[in-house]
Amino acid sequence: MKSSIKLKKKYISLKKDKRLYEMPCPIVGLTGGIATGKSTVSKILKEKNFPIIDADALVKEVYKSKESIEHLKKYYSQVINEEDEINFKLLREYFFQDIQIQNDIESLIYRQLPEIFLNAYKDLGSPKVIIYDVPLLFEKNLAPFIDFKVVVYCPRAKQVERLMARDGIEKDLACKILSKQINIEEKAKLADYVINNSGSAEDLNLKQFLDHFDF
Repeated sequence: MKSSIKLKKKYISLKKDKRLYEMPCPIVGLTGGIATGKSTVSKILKEKNFPIIDADALVKEVYKSKESIEHLKKYYSQVINEEDEINFKLLREYFFQDIQIQNDIESLIYRQLPEIFLNAYKDLGSPKVIIYDVPLLFEKNLAPFIDFKVVVYCPRAKQVERLMARDGIEKDLACKILSKQINIEEKAKLADYVINNSGSAEDLNLKQFLDHFDF
């Protein structure tokens, strides 16, 4: 069902030509840190018929494209089998070991994203607003191209605790993983709006966030 939800006028900060991929409708960037609960918020919004575009899902689509398969076959043949299935574990190892490989893979992904993003928008029925669920909103410098930036927040200590419980890992590894992203306190300062998810799932209240929209 096509969504009729709109972002209230006062929160629309960009014109089409300044927006990410020149989107014709406002984009709300939904981000956070590892284990802050961004995916939980995204799921709730989807249940409320918000049009969501998931950055991770888009990247998975990119990896399925003919261009990606051919590129990986040519330059990283060991990560792809005869059925064109990608060994993502091995690809990740290469990715984090070598900055040139990192730049090459990122270039492969990002040059295909505009078309795939636009297709996702059309698949949603060309709605009046898009919630872009994107983990690396600030890390990839996407913020200037987003109308309204929302950070799902919990304190760093809570992130470590949740990550240890979720992935069954030691504290040192949890801290190392978190160090790869911009600190959550910094992200909160960069946001137009912060959703506090420091408590339990039952404590999560989106009422004030929903007030930014017309239904």
